[in-house]
Amino acid sequence: MPIITVEGPRIKDIEIKRILVKEFTESATKAYGLPAEAIVVLIKDNLPDNVGVGGQLISDKKKA
Repeated sequence: MPIITVEGPRIKDIEIKRILVKEFTESATKAYGLPAEAIVVLIKDNLPDNVGVGGQLISDKKKA
């Protein structure tokens, strides 16, 4: 069973998450030749306070 993990900023709109999961699932079913029921998609939201880029938290970069 393939597991697709998507990590990124928070997506507040549940409809956008539904579309994201659907499209990743469709792509994986084509690539693996498996039914959609065999594909798992995990969305991991990362808050700006929990992500650092270039030695600085993203939340701090937004303040500057």
